[in-house]
Amino acid sequence: ITFFKIYLCRHGIRQLRTGWADGPAYITQCPIQPGQSYLYNFTVTGQRGTLLWHAHILWLRATVHGGIVILPKLGVPYPFPAPHKEVVVVLGEWWKSDTEAVINEATKSGLAPNVSDAHTINGHPGPISNCASQGGFTLPFQAGKTYMLRLINAALNEELFFKIAGHKLTVVEVDATYVKPFKTDTVLIAPGQTTNVLVSADQSSGKYLVAASPFMDAPIAVDNRTATATVSYAGTLSSAQTTPTNPPPQNATAVANKFTNSLRSLNSQKFPAAVPQKIDHNLFFTVGLGINPCPSCKAGNGSRVVAGINNVTFVMPTTALLQAHFFNLNGVFTTDFPANPPHVFNYTGTPPTNLATTRGTKVYRLGYNSTVQLVMQDTAIISPENHPIHLHGFNFFAVGRGIGNYNPKSDPKKFNLVDPVERNTIGVPSGGWVAIRFRADNPGVWFMHCHLEIHTTWGLKMAFLVDNGKGPNQSLLPPPGDLPKC
Repeated sequence: ITFFKIYLCRHGIRQLRTGWADGPAYITQCPIQPGQSYLYNFTVTGQRGTLLWHAHILWLRATVHGGIVILPKLGVPYPFPAPHKEVVVVLGEWWKSDTEAVINEATKSGLAPNVSDAHTINGHPGPISNCASQGGFTLPFQAGKTYMLRLINAALNEELFFKIAGHKLTVVEVDATYVKPFKTDTVLIAPGQTTNVLVSADQSSGKYLVAASPFMDAPIAVDNRTATATVSYAGTLSSAQTTPTNPPPQNATAVANKFTNSLRSLNSQKFPAAVPQKIDHNLFFTVGLGINPCPSCKAGNGSRVVAGINNVTFVMPTTALLQAHFFNLNGVFTTDFPANPPHVFNYTGTPPTNLATTRGTKVYRLGYNSTVQLVMQDTAIISPENHPIHLHGFNFFAVGRGIGNYNPKSDPKKFNLVDPVERNTIGVPSGGWVAIRFRADNPGVWFMHCHLEIHTTWGLKMAFLVDNGKGPNQSLLPPPGDLPKC
């Protein structure tokens, strides 16, 4: 039996003034030692919908994960027709190898790790080679009923397409925020994202294939196996043929963009979109991969793949940042994270000859209740790639996105400041950019990182330090008595 030091993240829950229960390793807390316990105590305020929880250290979230369903208050209806039944559908990856051995070997060699061996839908890959007995997950339908599927992508490193043969999906929520409903036959969902869809059982009696397949529009290795499940209408014979569906091609950028560009906040009287109109911090972050020297990395010819934000590869501390901040401990981190990159890497041009990043434990400091506009630009130092970026402690509005280099003069004129989608995890498109806005109204230290676990391991992460406001109601609460010590 192996005992692990565990950290559990309640992904997407706004834990106001209680970052002690947020969960990322060495950001909000130190390890829970084997044989010890720690009670995560927090209040869910003003949120409802589908979120998730998962381990937040090493690659343990490959299997340590699950859904969080926050129902509306009693008597408060959905802003769409109530479904007859709700089903949580967790998309994931299946590994033959110990994921810790996979990443340890990659770290030793300096090269990218192996990919997973299959994708899963509620823990089942469906029939795959050498595993034909795995029939897969079955979702029973009754004709004439409407079902809400709460989709969660818990995969380590794969963005996924999701579709059901013969059925349209009506998107009504993403990342626990309502959206203007729209119909699609394919959902794009990145690791850490959630999407609620309504499905009408309006087809003839029978069985229909459900497919979860990878999306990658860059020359990066992925697990190209499609996970399958089955929608089975009541009364269908077990011997009936399953109606097939063709998943989108792996590099179906147009399908991905169509879905992403269709997302809009509901922005109703009950559920307004409070987009910050005046900006206090105008930030520009480059996100991408680089190469650092590594004399011991023989397989990598003396170099190692790294990742960074604004050319900074984040170094994990040995004392949690939130504890260091609250107790005024010196030497744990610095507040000089660059607001802009030292130089902008041109996506379409020749990469700079120096591909190395600097290393450090740096945070960016924000005043309480200040407003932030953050533009994140993918770079092509090694290869352009989509990066699903997750911000802890806040929801944000995705006010703009585009392909190529961000133009600070012309692109802001096209921002959507009326009904942009509200999320906690956003994909920076391959060779492109996204712009988000949020209000820093949650004091503490809050992690921001790529939700592709390999990129987090390589250092594509940083943290925002939000100062206390005026008075106790705008200040970080003291740590609980059972907070793990470093």
